[in-house]
Amino acid sequence: MRKESAFLWAILLTALIINPVAVTIRYNVTDLGTLPGYNSSRAWSINNNGQVIGWAESVDPSHYIMKAVLFDATGTGNNIDLGTLGGENSYAHSINITGQIVGAADFNEFPSKRYATIFDANGEGNNMKLAIDSWALSINDNGWIVGGKKNSFGYQQAILFDPNDTNKNIELGSLDGFNHSNAYSINNCGQIVGYALNDLIIGDSRATLFDASGQGNNIDLGTLGGEYSAAISINDYGRIVGRADTAAGSCHAVLFDPNGTGNNVDLGTLEGCNFLVAASINNRDQIVGQASEDALSGFCAVMFDPTGNGDNLDLNDLIDPTLCYSLSTAICINDNGWIVCWGSNPDGYSRAFLLSPARPGDSEPNRDVDLRDFAVFAAAWRSTPADEKWNPFCDISEPEDDLIDERDLAVFVDNYLMQSP
Repeated sequence: MRKESAFLWAILLTALIINPVAVTIRYNVTDLGTLPGYNSSRAWSINNNGQVIGWAESVDPSHYIMKAVLFDATGTGNNIDLGTLGGENSYAHSINITGQIVGAADFNEFPSKRYATIFDANGEGNNMKLAIDSWALSINDNGWIVGGKKNSFGYQQAILFDPNDTNKNIELGSLDGFNHSNAYSINNCGQIVGYALNDLIIGDSRATLFDASGQGNNIDLGTLGGEYSAAISINDYGRIVGRADTAAGSCHAVLFDPNGTGNNVDLGTLEGCNFLVAASINNRDQIVGQASEDALSGFCAVMFDPTGNGDNLDLNDLIDPTLCYSLSTAICINDNGWIVCWGSNPDGYSRAFLLSPARPGDSEPNRDVDLRDFAVFAAAWRSTPADEKWNPFCDISEPEDDLIDERDLAVFVDNYLMQSP
């Protein structure tokens, strides 16, 4: 018998006498901490280099202060305070592959006004304001920036910013019958999505694919039969996700038809949840977001099934439960499958979290692949999605093929006794 075959059968036989662990750990979790003098934080964006941005929140409930942060992704606390424009508050919303960071900040000369901001990633305070009464929500790898701004008529308008000349900012308009708009996301092809709104306080909203030229040829992406929708993220292949109301009045995560012909895909629900939002889609069509019973109840972070078959996953079920973290929102996923979340730590403070995929085959929280992990794998052996013992996280061959077999075993062996990232 070949040595490789003998080894495989040895670990298979060993696994049969080990009870599988109770939970499959799919992601390692890093608490990204906050800034000195702050006890809470929120992550908002992660690029493909693993750089994470967001903000820290003050400890004083009577006087909240938010400060834009470039987080130390190792979780060792070397977070960088990105400063403001001289005022109190700032928010980092997006980071591109070159490390350019955009968001919004208060300006000391007009403390009641907020400016879209390009942040100095070194934290040295050389931040650049783009326009008064504005906010930047997304920057692509080419340095194109989108967000929103109040115009001279008091309407909120989606904007494509010119970082060198505010007079060259492009107002992207809205949809017929809607006065306001906001741009949430721009991909590397220059496609821009967001929403149109007919009232800032109450009113209908429509997910929108904007005409980047500003000529107004914007596309209404529709809903799921209700009156409200918003497009939140677009990947480089033009796949758009967000939220939309159903005819029954629920809010569901949705994959929009980019042609605006209404062939939108309802991404389904989790048990007991009627309010679901898809916040981010990467170039592998992995989709993350949040779910809750209703818009006011506690949320959980979700990975959505992009096919619309409803095989959605609560990310809290895929991390080490002994950490006692609660993940409420998955806000962004990069092309490596790394996810940034909001949630709370055991002390009850809001925290930014980074989820990194465990090494294939790693199914317990010790970050290596060993015989206990193989017990989980063996329990799913020769199964398909139609079987009760099916475990999708054991389908680790590339590409996944809905069968746990020798191809998956080969991947497991390649990772055996290796440490997770």
